[in-house]
This record gives sequence, structure tokens and C-alpha cells, in this order.
Amino acid sequence: MNIEAFFKLTYGLYIITTKDDNKLNGYIANTAFQVTAEPSQIAISCSKNNLSCQMIENSGVFSISILKQNVSADIIGLFGYKSGSEINKFEHINYKTGKSGVPIVTQDCLAWFECKVNKAVDVGTHILFIATIEDNELLDKSGTPLTYAYYHEVKKGLAPKNAPTYIDESKLKKSTYESKGKLQKYKCLACGYIYDPELGDEDSGITPGTAFEDIPDDWICPTCGSTKDMFTPI
Repeated sequence: MNIEAFFKLTYGLYIITTKDDNKLNGYIANTAFQVTAEPSQIAISCSKNNLSCQMIENSGVFSISILKQNVSADIIGLFGYKSGSEINKFEHINYKTGKSGVPIVTQDCLAWFECKVNKAVDVGTHILFIATIEDNELLDKSGTPLTYAYYHEVKKGLAPKNAPTYIDESKLKKSTYESKGKLQKYKCLACGYIYDPELGDEDSGITPGTAFEDIPDDWICPTCGSTKDMFTPI
């Protein structure tokens, strides 16, 4: 089986949020898709290891926020690589409360959908929630949505371990990660992003050919927002 063939499947990247009593939580997902038009239904896949999974089962509601292509690394890091059991993910982020009481992230998002679960399907490691869309809003008509392909190929991010598309990077070809140049590559321990000196990070002003050691100390991972001390040589 060629693992890299899975990267050719198309996905978006979204923030899925939910509530359970007074507790709010959310996570980054790349599996959300419309399943019917009349009535309007949408489905998501959520890992049983996610705190949000149990919360969605209990409350029966969730929201989906479509991320912009230029979403900040802080938001990816907050919802993709930090646990809601340890921090309040909504303390410093813009969101609104939906009709059902579910939190809806609006920061760096193009649109959102508020959903009510009508069916849950156990698919092993994940639960597939099929829901009716109760409300929605278009926030930015002209913006470009963030896709998993862009996240993987441009931002060099990998799917979190609980994602349905998670792939153990040890199964990928070494050529994907080994540098052909002389400068050392570094890996983010939080999200798996690879800093390649030959490519630099031009979005952050780091020109190609810049060694990791020469990057300013206040530079952060463009994928998850982790600080420079969270990187290790590979």
C-alpha cells in the first residue's frame, strides 16, 4: 500500500466545537462533508479519544467553522494540539454562542454551521456524527478556505494523532523528510512540522537558505504556533 496516495484525497480543515452543560471544547478536523441537500445534513468524524466526542454524544450539538487559508498558527496550535481538559480554548479567541448554546468560532474563519446530531455511527476508532444544519452564516465571501493539501504541502503540517487521516510518519519514504542539502532540518515536537532550511519560512520573513540556528528566537512554528525550543534536529 502506498501511504502517500492518501494525501491526494481532498479535505478541508475546520474547527469543530461543542458543549456539555457549561463546558466548552473544540478541535481541528479535516473530515466534514455535506451528505444531503433536503434536508441539509452534514457529517463529521470524531476520534473516541477526543474529549469533544463524549461531549457531542451527551449534548447532541456541534458547530463547524471553515478556516481561512491564512489562519494564524496560534489557532491551529490551540485547537489542533492542546487538550480542552487542561485549558480553556475559548479564553482568548473570538466566538459567538449559537441558538443551541454551542460555541461558534468566528476568528480566521470563512463561514460556520450550527448542527444537531440525528445519528451516530460507530466506525471503530471514531464516531461518525450525522447532523441536521440548524443555522449558518457566511463570514467572508471572497476568502480562500484552508485545505489539508495546502496545510500538508505548503505549511508542512501533519495530521494530529486522533485525526482520521493520521499517518505514522515512520511509514513515509525517507526522501520526504531527508534533506538533500547540507543544512540540518528540524521537526516541531508538537505538530510534526518540518523546518527545511532550503525552503525557509517566507511567510514569516525567513528566507530560503537560513539555518535553523539563525532564525530569530521569537519565531514560532507556522503550523501550530509552538516556540523554537519545541524543535528537535532530524
